[in-house]
Amino acid sequence: MATNKGYTTVSDPDISAKALAKDQPISPKFAREVAGMIRGMKVEKAVTMLEEVIEMDRAVPLKRYKKRVSHKKGIGPGRYPVKASKAILATVRSAMSNAEYKGLDVSNMAISTISIARGQTIPGHMPRAQGRATQWNQETANIEVIIEEVE
Repeated sequence: MATNKGYTTVSDPDISAKALAKDQPISPKFAREVAGMIRGMKVEKAVTMLEEVIEMDRAVPLKRYKKRVSHKKGIGPGRYPVKASKAILATVRSAMSNAEYKGLDVSNMAISTISIARGQTIPGHMPRAQGRATQWNQETANIEVIIEEVE
């Protein structure tokens, strides 16, 4: 019996490629917002948008948990999640590389599935006064990208 190694199932493996990044040290909240921004886009346009976010030229619109977040030009409440964008960009480029290895035309592909899941929480603490300590845990996220050729 074959396993899918944690991936979402693919409708047609002959025209798709996938990549998975586990336990990336990024905020799952911001990773979810970045993924929502590029979901369904052509791969080349998504890479360009992620590079613009990394250079802080384009803000990512926040859909959830956006109270007291300042509005950015043309999109409403938004931020510049650089770490999450870098991790997602690396995963998208990995999927593109996997597609090239399979002999697919990357310029004619779109992101069909991109999902973010919470990864392991790495426990930590921050020393405080009087010999006390406060929990200071590191959140991680799992990123999954599946790209398919567009008709």
